[in-house]
Amino acid sequence: MTDRIPLAGVIGHPIAHSRSPRLHGYWLNRYDLKGHYVPMDVGGNDLAGVLRHLPKAGFVGVNITIPHKEAVLKIADVVTDRAALIGAANTLTFLPDGRIYADNTDGTGFIANLRQNAPEWQPKAGPAAVIGAGGAARAIVAALIEAGVPEIRIANRTRARAEGLRHDFGPRVVVQDWIQAANMLEDATTVVNTSSLGMAGKPDFRIPLDALSPTATVTDIVYTPLRTTLLDEAAAMGCVTVDGLGMLLHQAAPGFERWFGKTPEVDEATRAFVLG
Repeated sequence: MTDRIPLAGVIGHPIAHSRSPRLHGYWLNRYDLKGHYVPMDVGGNDLAGVLRHLPKAGFVGVNITIPHKEAVLKIADVVTDRAALIGAANTLTFLPDGRIYADNTDGTGFIANLRQNAPEWQPKAGPAAVIGAGGAARAIVAALIEAGVPEIRIANRTRARAEGLRHDFGPRVVVQDWIQAANMLEDATTVVNTSSLGMAGKPDFRIPLDALSPTATVTDIVYTPLRTTLLDEAAAMGCVTVDGLGMLLHQAAPGFERWFGKTPEVDEATRAFVLG
């Protein structure tokens, strides 16, 4: 009767749109585990205070989403090397002594999604073309470098942000002007949209795909809609395409394992439930 039920959740502002509570709730039920996972809408001014008090209330960890992924690095007591390199954290674990351990699982989730849904993908086969240079792009570039991609071409509407990635990640990153973004698709074997282009309620994805090879693997981190214009057009050209929902599912698994002691399976039943 003295055992505390582990609590976890997701913190963002806003947060009502998040699918994470549905996902973690499904896994808790599927594996018959004690625990709860709740959404928490927390503003920036309250973030540090809330995080410091959560362990006292029985929380074992939280996911962090927009707009707090960068700010939590200044609050955390322990930051993993990859979170420091990326400059953002999405998974916090509260250690037994109350310290906050910050990690970033976005890149591992991205790679796991590709491995699962494009099993023939060969990261070392050729250059990658990455659209966008925000927080997600930083995690994905780090993961692509670790996977052995020989060259990573980046185009972003604000060139300075792309140049920042080149500065932080080194000479394998090549910056392309936004107005010439279509050119970087030539001979690219991996194409990634990390921007919000094509997302419901956001500007359309308008980068021409004429130079895209039909042998390329194309993925979009956008998952609303699940099949974006980029994925539909690439599939019509013969490319292997991977939607963004799998990245969301796979990036959540390490936190769930740390907090609730069970490695969850990311399978079709999980996808179907989250989509439902």
